[in-house]
Amino acid sequence: MKKLLLILMAFTMAYSVNAQVKTPQPSPFSKIEQKVGLTDVTIEYSRPGVKGRSVFGNLVPYGKIWRTGANARTKITFSTDAIVDGQTLKAGSYSVFTIPNAESWEVIFYNDGKTNGTPNELDENHVAAKTTVRSNPITFSVETFTLDINNITNKGATLDLIWDKTYIAVPFEVPTDNAVLASINNVMSGPGVNDYYASAQYYLQEGKDIKKAKVWIDKAVEMTKDNPRYWILRQQALIHAKAGDKASAIVAAKASMKLAEKAGNIGFVKMNQDSLKEWGAI
Repeated sequence: MKKLLLILMAFTMAYSVNAQVKTPQPSPFSKIEQKVGLTDVTIEYSRPGVKGRSVFGNLVPYGKIWRTGANARTKITFSTDAIVDGQTLKAGSYSVFTIPNAESWEVIFYNDGKTNGTPNELDENHVAAKTTVRSNPITFSVETFTLDINNITNKGATLDLIWDKTYIAVPFEVPTDNAVLASINNVMSGPGVNDYYASAQYYLQEGKDIKKAKVWIDKAVEMTKDNPRYWILRQQALIHAKAGDKASAIVAAKASMKLAEKAGNIGFVKMNQDSLKEWGAI
């Protein structure tokens, strides 16, 4: 019996030693994933709170290197090359350091491979890119430190930082246009309907050669003449209108609207109605 009691006591002590209390982290971890054009951008960082403190110029001193968050270094990863202020960041991961000041911030993308600690001085050999951006005061306080990707276009976006009463935005570019054009050129040797459609749509959106876009969308329509598709006809209408051929744009818009009504797609019906009104057809 004594032996059994000793075994039970041993198990109880072992459980007590191994048990750990779990509490929320003061600066919780966050991960953001965002597609910009054809580039995957990922941000990993920890989010401190204001908690009644004076932040910039006090908790985070002016003129000093800051890890741009809490705990481990803030990390940003690009799946393709990116450009910051004319400087190329090769595809990969970078620590994001900042040097805040009252009216402007210096933002540094750093590639020494370390995940923790803030260097007292930056080694220029590890500075992949740096830029200076304006510090924008806001009229309300944001409690939790926030990084985000905003102002997204096919060609780029901004890395946004907002905390307490300060907001900064760091513009960056991605090589979407080169990638898409290379893809188009590779596929055009034997394109299908979707290839013609996507290529024409991209040329329309990006303001490229509208005559070439017209040739491609017409081929897509021709290839689907036995089973016409309202979304392809919609693009044909827009491209023909942009190319100055309003009469054929109206014909395509009416055909698209009729098919969209049959399919029950109210959104496409409305878009075609609006275009036909704009072009004076209804």
